[in-house]
Amino acid sequence: MEQFLEFAGIGKSFPGVRALNDISFRVQRGKVLALLGENGAGKSTLLKIMSGDLKADEGTITLDGKEMNFNSPNDAIKAGISVIYQERQLIPSLSVAENIFPGELPRNKIGLLDRPQLKRQTQELIDKFGLSIDPSVPVGSLSVAYQQMVEIIKAYRRNSDVIAFDEPTAPLTDTEITILFNLIRQLKEEGKMILYVSHRLNEIFQVTDEIVVLKDGQLVATLKTAETTEADLIHSMVGRDIGDTYSSLSRNDKIGDVLLEVTNLATPYVSDISFKLHKGEIVGFAGLVGAGRSEVMRGIFGADPVLAGEVKLNGEIVNFKSPKDAIDAGIALCPEDRKEQGLVLFSSIKNNVSAPVIDKLSNSIFRNPKLEEEIAQAAIDKFSIKTPNSEKMCLELSGGNQQKVILGRWTSPLVTTNILILDEPTKGIDVGTKQEIYQMVCDFAKQGMGVIFVSSEMPEVIGVSDTIIVMHNGHITGTTTRADNPTEESVLAMAMLD
Repeated sequence: MEQFLEFAGIGKSFPGVRALNDISFRVQRGKVLALLGENGAGKSTLLKIMSGDLKADEGTITLDGKEMNFNSPNDAIKAGISVIYQERQLIPSLSVAENIFPGELPRNKIGLLDRPQLKRQTQELIDKFGLSIDPSVPVGSLSVAYQQMVEIIKAYRRNSDVIAFDEPTAPLTDTEITILFNLIRQLKEEGKMILYVSHRLNEIFQVTDEIVVLKDGQLVATLKTAETTEADLIHSMVGRDIGDTYSSLSRNDKIGDVLLEVTNLATPYVSDISFKLHKGEIVGFAGLVGAGRSEVMRGIFGADPVLAGEVKLNGEIVNFKSPKDAIDAGIALCPEDRKEQGLVLFSSIKNNVSAPVIDKLSNSIFRNPKLEEEIAQAAIDKFSIKTPNSEKMCLELSGGNQQKVILGRWTSPLVTTNILILDEPTKGIDVGTKQEIYQMVCDFAKQGMGVIFVSSEMPEVIGVSDTIIVMHNGHITGTTTRADNPTEESVLAMAMLD
C-alpha cells in the first residue's frame, strides 16, 4: 500500500479572516515537499493544524490511510508528526541528552537516572548523523545551528514519520546550512515525509522534490521541483491586483527637503543601511520574514545600539541612546507588536493617548484631567475610534481601533512628530479599517511628516509608498519608486536576492 501524509479539504477561519480554504495535497514517503507563499498565505496555520496546535474547521489529515485527530501537540508527536519551529522547543539549562529524551529518561534498577546509559544512547544518535556534539553539555551552550540539530535528533528519536521545518535556515551560516541539508537528505533516504517552509528560493531547488504554493489561504499550484523555474515560483506566489484600494487614495504631491538621512548604518542585526526620507514622503520597507526591516527601525529609534554609520535629522548628526531621545527629537514609532510593545492593554484609551505628554498634563502635584480628556477625545474623533468613552480599556478594542489609539498618541496637539515610523500598521486588521489607515498615512504625508511604512504585505507597500526599499538578510537588496511602476513580482525578486 502506498504510504503518504494527505491533507484533504482543510479549511480554517478566524474572526474576519479566512486563513485556509479547501487545501488538499499529499506528501510522499522519502520526499521533501516545499510549502511556499508570501507572508499571510496560510503556511503557519497549516503547520499548526498538522501539529495539533489548532483544529481545522473542515477537512481531514490522514497518515498512511489513517485519519488523524489531534487535541494537542503531544497527540501529533505520538502519531509520528514533529514540527521544528524557528523558536527552539528546548530547555537551555538541561543537557543535550536530557533534551533529546524528554520525559523518557532511562532509569536504573532503583529508579534513578541512568546517566551512562543516557549518554550512550544519545551518542549513538549523534554519531548516526555524523555530528560533533557532546551529549552532556547544556543545550543552551550550543550555537543556534546545533540547537536545531538537537531538535532534529529529538524528532528522529521519537520515530517521527513526518518532520516539518519552519524557516530552518534563517539564523544559519552557509556551512551550517550544508550540515542541515545533509541531515534532511538522510531523513529522506530513510523514508521520512518532510515539509519544508522557506522564503529562500535557492534552497527550495537544492533540497526539495515537490512544491505546494499557497496564496491568501488558497492552494494555487502543485509543482515538481525539477520541472519548475524560479520565475514560475515567483509568478505563482504573486499576481494579485492592487486595484481601487490604492488608486482612490488622496496623496501628497509636494515632496520637500531631506528630513532623515541614514548612511551605512550598522547594528547588531543589520549592516550597510543607507536611505533618505523627505518631508511629505512615504518610504516603504519591503522584505520577507527575517529580512531585518524592524531592526533598522529599532536602530534609528535608539532601541538598538548603532555600531557604525550615521543618522542625520534635518542635516544634523544625531546619536540617540534611547527611544526617549528619538521621541524628544520628533520621531515616533508604532511597533509591529502593538499589544506587547505599543499599548498598555489593561489601561484606558485616555491613559494610552496621554502617555508621551504626561509631564505636560501635570504640575508638581496635580494632573489636568480636563486637558487629558480633551486630548483623548480629540484622538477618538480624529481617528473614528469605536468606543463609548475614553475610559474604555484598550484590551477591549478591536485590532484596528488599538492601532488608531497608537496613532492618536503620536499626533496629539501636545506631541511634535516630524517622522512617523509604522511597523506592520495593518497587521490583523480588517479590510475596511486598512483602507482608513492607508488614507491616514497619506494624510500624514500631506501635513509634511516623513512616514516610514514597514509591511510584509507587498501590495500595500507598493500601493502606499513613494519610494520602496527592499531588504533581505539584514541588508538592502534594491530600491524602486512609484514612477518605476513596481510590481509584486519585481519587488519579491529583489526580496529574495542574497
